[in-house]
Amino acid sequence: MRFALSALPLGFLLLLAVAPVARLLAEGWGTADLGFWALWSDAYLRGRVLWSLAQAALSTLACLLIGVPLAWVFARLDFPGRALVLRALMLPFVVPTLVAAMGVLALFGPRGLLGIDGSGTPWLLIAGNVFFNLCLVVRAGVDALEHVSASRLAAARTLGATPWRAFRRVEWPAIRPWLASAACLVFLYCLSGFGLALVLGGQRWATAEVEIYTLVAHELALGQAGVLAVWMLLLNGAVALAYAAIEQRLATPARADTLARRAPRGAREWLAVAVALGVLGLIAGAPLLAIAARAWPALADGTAWAVLREPITLQALLNTLRFSGMALLLALLMGVLHAVSAHALRGWGVVWRAAAFLPFVVSPVTVAFGLLLLYPQWTASLPLLVAAYALVAYPFITKALAAALDALPPHLAQAAATLGASPVRVFTRVTLPLVWPALRRGSAFAAATMLGEFAVSLFLSRPEWVTLTTLIHQRLGRPREANLQAALVLAALLMALALAAFLLIDGVGRRHHHHHHARTA
Repeated sequence: MRFALSALPLGFLLLLAVAPVARLLAEGWGTADLGFWALWSDAYLRGRVLWSLAQAALSTLACLLIGVPLAWVFARLDFPGRALVLRALMLPFVVPTLVAAMGVLALFGPRGLLGIDGSGTPWLLIAGNVFFNLCLVVRAGVDALEHVSASRLAAARTLGATPWRAFRRVEWPAIRPWLASAACLVFLYCLSGFGLALVLGGQRWATAEVEIYTLVAHELALGQAGVLAVWMLLLNGAVALAYAAIEQRLATPARADTLARRAPRGAREWLAVAVALGVLGLIAGAPLLAIAARAWPALADGTAWAVLREPITLQALLNTLRFSGMALLLALLMGVLHAVSAHALRGWGVVWRAAAFLPFVVSPVTVAFGLLLLYPQWTASLPLLVAAYALVAYPFITKALAAALDALPPHLAQAAATLGASPVRVFTRVTLPLVWPALRRGSAFAAATMLGEFAVSLFLSRPEWVTLTTLIHQRLGRPREANLQAALVLAALLMALALAAFLLIDGVGRRHHHHHHARTA
């Protein structure tokens, strides 16, 4: 029974993640126009890979430098609105990558609200990466600081250590593994990101993922694209292994006597709170507000309503909802089966649970390209498109549900079984009501991810299957201010849609828990 539960998600992963990757490996190694090792002697492609690594490293460093002080303020000081701000930190998890890119453009692009035109520079992409990933570092830092031993900290202060010295000698060593884990995750997302890099990097600062798309879609150089995809897969895999190794060390954290938060004392601490809120507002809030501000004139003079009423917009909205809704049902089925079977398999469950992270490690561009090569006859078919959507989102459901199942006291199910309840009845009457909040939370992240899915849509859809993300991309690719305005209006619509789906499924006011987000679309 236990193995039977895992058969469907295992087949799903093999067909949609493992087989496409294997096909890409064959394409990469067996190509005639560019040998596997020859990539490094090709100055242009080597430059793309090195730039991909550099922008990921710069973005990760920026997130750590900004995020650690912010995490300290939120972990140590209690002030009005703290819980609300920490909950609002999940916004970048929910906002589609293309909307984030539009937000950064609205601030720093041509005629940006801040009056700084960053277009043509690498800093636009770094700004987009920091917007998307800073929340990961802050949440990891807050979680880590809440595990620091209060008695050791008190002892250091009693012995005359200044707050900075106490942080350096007591807090920093304790939180370093947590931050290393978050840094690996940020690096992975920046390295395998596509939507942000495509819109903000431009051709000059294109990453390897964007180059793969260009080689496939515009130049039909499948051999070169295959070699590049294989190398990126290996690099992503190395980072993912490092992340998994660190997470393993954090799996059983030492239970420490935690330090209670206190109200800010004195002008300096209140200033720290004000600066922390200001920085978070600027980085996480301003890009989203900028979209609304730039789209407002179009709303005021009625051009926005004209854009929203266009047949192509209505078609894109309908397609987005249709594909996401169908994919969510499939993702729920796979996610629940994967989590339940991983929980039931005990020893093997660790390996099987780790397999759920495969779609996070393999970027959507790589998956879509692999599927294109592997199933050419299915390229523009609805089942393949929906399955690919579900693949990139179902790990959220698996992760949330598996964690909830682990936290359940085993005696409840045992008691129900003793009273004669069948395994199905135990699951529906005892287990499901207890894990329902986690299932809703995982489904909310999955739904938001699918609504903003971009890479899969670009590779696998037909022209008539236009979605909101592909329509925004089309508008951005055309000259004239009217098209930029239309793209901003569509981005505002997509942002509202993703937030509405999240709040509808997750429930307003629910306490937020830290989740990884595959924003690699």
